[in-house]
Amino acid sequence: MTKIYKSAPLPFQGQKRRYVGEFCRVLGQIRDARIFVDLFGGSGLLSHIAKRERPDAMVVYNDFDDYRTRLDNIPRTNALISDLRSIRGGGKSKSQRIASPQREHILERIAAEDAAGYVDYITLAANLCFPGKRATSYEELSKQTLYNNIVASPYDAAGYLDGLTITSCDYRELVARYRNRPDVVFLADPPYLSTDVSTYNMSWGLSDYLDVIASLAGQHYIYFTSSKSSIVELCEWLGRNAGVGNIFAEAIRSDVAATVNYSARYSDIMLYNAV
Repeated sequence: MTKIYKSAPLPFQGQKRRYVGEFCRVLGQIRDARIFVDLFGGSGLLSHIAKRERPDAMVVYNDFDDYRTRLDNIPRTNALISDLRSIRGGGKSKSQRIASPQREHILERIAAEDAAGYVDYITLAANLCFPGKRATSYEELSKQTLYNNIVASPYDAAGYLDGLTITSCDYRELVARYRNRPDVVFLADPPYLSTDVSTYNMSWGLSDYLDVIASLAGQHYIYFTSSKSSIVELCEWLGRNAGVGNIFAEAIRSDVAATVNYSARYSDIMLYNAV
């Protein structure tokens, strides 16, 4: 266990590569911990760093999104990307749009690989789509404008998961298994509220987010969130107004569907009890 990865070996939405330095600093301050439980393991980067920084500790990586399958198929992904690089040809600058006939040939090669059994579409989207665009299937990828973001070097994950205790379950099972132990620290990096979670194997709403907060009450944790979620502000408000309760408990709810455009829809909500 010598190599320390500063970012996940394969693209993953929300990985904490910008936090590596600060995360290592915090890990160095909690020497009494003997078990770190990564509740929302994602790309495994937090688990990987925790094990490298604290080889004496047990690190539980909850691979709920099955990132391991993507890592196991890196040789296949590298071979496919090598073929796509050849189809693209030379002379294209970084981020240049890939036009016909190369676009059609690239999609044909991907479709053939899909028919053969496995394609890592998340990684392909990072190589072929405009930055920030995502795809998890051939149907989604084939609708995208393709760009030359193909990596020059093959992907490698040698030793990345070495030493980890790997599981795949609902985070609540892990909290129940390890809670109330003074030597346990929970690593909590749930999908951020009010952000795109389409590439995660879960749906996610405010109540789910608050359930995580409640599960960590009284426990040792390292928790990640974003200013976009306003979750810290919400918890501070609840702390000041603990006796308010749910004022909508007896209200009647009425939803009206609304549309922004062909792909963006939402509901207006009215809650009332004045009858």
